[in-house]
Parts: sequence; C-alpha cells; structure tokens
Amino acid sequence: MLSLASTGSIAPTLLWCALFALAAAPGLVAPERAWPARIGWLAEVIVVAMAAATPPAEEAFVHPAFVLAYLAAPAFAVGAVAGRAELGALVGVTAVALVVAGALQDQLGSSSYGLAALEWTVLAGVAGVLGLAVQRLVRSRSDAVEPEFVQAARLLTQLRTIARQLPGGLDPGSLGDRLLEELNQVAATDRSAVLTGSGGGRLEVLTQRAPGRVAWETSFDAETPLADTWASQQPQVSNRTLDRAGPGTPVSVLVLPMITGVRTVGLVVLESDRTGAYPPAAVAEAVEVVGNAALRLETALLFDEVRGLATVEERQRLAREIHDGVAQELVMVGYGIDNAIADLPAESEAAESTLRLLRAEVTRVITELRLSLFELRSDVDRHGGLGSAIADYARTIGSSAGLRVHLSLDESTARLPAAVESELLRIAQEAVTNARKHAGAANLWVTCEVDPPFAQVEVSDDGKGLGRDRPEGRYGMTIMAERANRVRAELEIVPRAPKGTTVRVVLGGKSRQGTAS
Repeated sequence: MLSLASTGSIAPTLLWCALFALAAAPGLVAPERAWPARIGWLAEVIVVAMAAATPPAEEAFVHPAFVLAYLAAPAFAVGAVAGRAELGALVGVTAVALVVAGALQDQLGSSSYGLAALEWTVLAGVAGVLGLAVQRLVRSRSDAVEPEFVQAARLLTQLRTIARQLPGGLDPGSLGDRLLEELNQVAATDRSAVLTGSGGGRLEVLTQRAPGRVAWETSFDAETPLADTWASQQPQVSNRTLDRAGPGTPVSVLVLPMITGVRTVGLVVLESDRTGAYPPAAVAEAVEVVGNAALRLETALLFDEVRGLATVEERQRLAREIHDGVAQELVMVGYGIDNAIADLPAESEAAESTLRLLRAEVTRVITELRLSLFELRSDVDRHGGLGSAIADYARTIGSSAGLRVHLSLDESTARLPAAVESELLRIAQEAVTNARKHAGAANLWVTCEVDPPFAQVEVSDDGKGLGRDRPEGRYGMTIMAERANRVRAELEIVPRAPKGTTVRVVLGGKSRQGTAS
C-alpha cells in the first residue's frame, strides 16, 4: 500500500510485487528443504535492491524507503530458521547488492538512496537478531518440555547413520568373535570368552572360542580373578582354570578388563593348557587390543538393548491392535451368525447347517488369534528365566489344543544374554505351534537345558512327522533357522522314532546324547 501511494503508476508497482512473490516462491514451495529457502532469501534481497535503485525519472520508480523496508522479512526468516552465520552472510549480500544496484543505476550519489540503503541494511541486521532470539526461545521451550526425547532422537539418528556405515554393523556377538580372533593372534589360547555384566553379581558369556563345551565361572562370589579384575580394572594372571568342569591341573589364565571411561563393561578370559603362556609382553599387547575394542563393544551392547526394547514394544503394540481391532470384529461377526441362526425358520435346515459351519470356522479363527496374542505378549521374564517362559507357553498351548505336555527343565542360576534368550524362546514357540497346527500329535515333549554359555532347547511330538516335505521349504522352518543363525546356534529338525518330529537348537557346544521318547 505504501508503494502504491508513493507512485502514480499502478502497473510498475504491481510488477515489482509480482517479482517479490516469484523470489519468495522457492521457500514456499519446498519449506522443508534448506537450499530452496536460501535461494528464495537471496532472490528477495536482489529484487529489493533492484527496485530501490530504480531512478526517479523512470515510471517504475518507487521511493527507496518503502521498498527497502522489505529487507527485514528475509533477514528475520534467516535468523529464526537458519542461524548466526547465515544471517551474517545474508546481511553482507544485502550490502553488496545495494551497492551494485546503486552503481548500475547511478544512484550511489543520491542522498535519498544512499541514506535509506544504509539505514535499512542496519535495520535488516536488527530484524535478523530478533529472529535469532525467537529461534533460541523456541528451542529452549522445546528442550524444557521433553529434553530427554529431544536428545534421544538426536543420538538415535546419529547411531542409525553410523550403524549403516560399519562393515559388521553393531552385533555384539560378531564384535566379540572378532576381538577373540585378534587376541588369538597376540597370545595363542585353547579357550577364550568375552563376558559382559548382567547385574545380580554375575556375568554373561557373550561369545567364546573353544573346541567343546566350557562351563565358565561367571559369579563374582567365587574366589577367581574375575572379581579382582572387575573391581581393580587391572589384568590378572592366574594358573587355575575358570572352567568349572575343567581339569585341576595348572593352566595359564589371563583376565582382561574392558574399560570405557571409568566403567568396566566386560571381561575377556584367555586360557592356555600350557603354563607360562602369558608373559608381561603378551599381556601388554593384549591390553592394547582389548582397550581399542571396548568402546565398540559397549556401543553394540547399548544398541542391542535399545533394539530389544523397541522389539518388545512393537510386539505389544501389534497385540493391542489385533485385540482391539480384528479380534473384536470377528467376535461381533460370530454374534451376528448366532442371531441369524436363531431367526431362521424351522424348515431352513440347509441354511442352518451352512451357518453353523461358518460359525465353527469363525470360532476357530478367534481361537487362533487369541493364541497369536499370547505368543506376541510372551517374553522371558528377568526373574523367571528361559525355561520358565518356554514351560508357560507350552502348557498354555497344550491346554488349548488338548496336547499332553511333558516338561524337562534343567536351568542353572546363570543367565544367557537377553537377546539370546528371546531368540531361543521364539524358536521354541514356533516348534510348539507347528506341532499343534500341523502334526496332529497327542503328546508334546519339551526339554530345556541352560548352563551358560551352553543351552539346548528340544521340542518333540508324536504326530505324523515331516513326510516328504522338506523342512527348508516351510516358512516357519526358515524363520527358526534365521533366528538360530542370529545367535550362532545350531538348529536340527529330524524325524522322531517311532513317529513324529524333533526340533533341537543347541547353543555353545555339542548336544548331549539322547532325545525324548
């Protein structure tokens, strides 16, 4: 309006307004993209400088003060959206654009143009500073409302980017295997393991390298170098094995702490059957290797914990959606069929028979959904353990399907890593579900033996067996194989004598002889 009032010609003023709108278009069309917005701000500054430098003799002349006032808009936007550096760059571009435009139009000597250009360049900087203040105010309020979530989102975004760039990802087991392989090049070992803290005065065996089963000592209460190394953060050399079932003869044992900052996040145990296998030079070199790997392993453990929490939450969310959505709708469909059967005339026997078959099928689907909900909600309780979780699931499924369930549980007080327990539980659930849905069995034998790092879960049935179908061709079998491979366990699916199928998954060593019969 001020521009229209300052000139007797409407058309040139509207032309400049159209140019202003065109300059602002990139930022309006793609506001979420940084570069279109920056291009728009620069274009606005250039258009303003051109309009302000129009000579008074031309028809398109508009008083510079009215046009230059528009410089406050892009300056404020840069301060509020971008930052201090970009604001300084924009003010500099503004000054240069005004000087160049004034020189091209011979307006630098004009007092009206020069004074107005100087004043509004300064005022544009002030507007930008106000934009910076608004930006800080908005951020401070956002951080004050939910600072933990803001920081968590920032860190998880960075972690996701880094995880995609790493060659082996952030799998703790793979990193542990790599560490033991590097240490084996430094000091030859017959048995080695990476132990991580789990709480409750015990350690968890993350990964190991050994020719057979090793019953590693994981308690801090025993008189072993474990507690001393954990507390002192210094390597310990001993001549007594940490294998509870190992020989009583002297061996060479080296326990190394994994330290990040001031925290001990894990221990590395190296054992050799040869005495004197770890001289000071080898210990020093091993300490350096472990020190370089400690931060990588802690990061992987943290990422694995976050991923586990996200998986549990997603399973719970799916269970809620199924329960509140399709399950309730199917129940209403069942009620509708019941009402339809009740309203049928007495002579409609064919229609009634069809509706009753449909009602039985709806009931079956509802039962399957309820069992699926139970499976989604099932997890390994931090106090109960893997055996308890498998037993609860087998009893519930067996009761609903009319199966006689025979349980054999042998579980030590030591625990496997939470991610490993979860995968073994899912394998057992899939095996039990297959026996219920496809085997036509009357009996179900479930065996669970846990003695970290060893674990064996076995599910057998007396159903019709595998027949001619190859287990590798079934989707459920493929999922079980993928889960076993994820935790570096061995999966075996074999016929059971005299009939039926046995699914066996073994972690951390060879399985013991004998199966359920």
